[in-house]
Amino acid sequence: MCLICGWIYDEATGDPEHGVPKGTPWSMVPLNWACPECGARKEDFEMVQI
Repeated sequence: MCLICGWIYDEATGDPEHGVPKGTPWSMVPLNWACPECGARKEDFEMVQI
């Protein structure tokens, strides 16, 4: 979950519009990827249980 805006990355859906295909585990998301909602960096995310 993005600590800035609350957007949640879902590994099942990925972020295909920004180069992260469906099924991509969080550990494989590139470090230069940014939150599609607010532009926060990957380091601004924290794992949460849903």
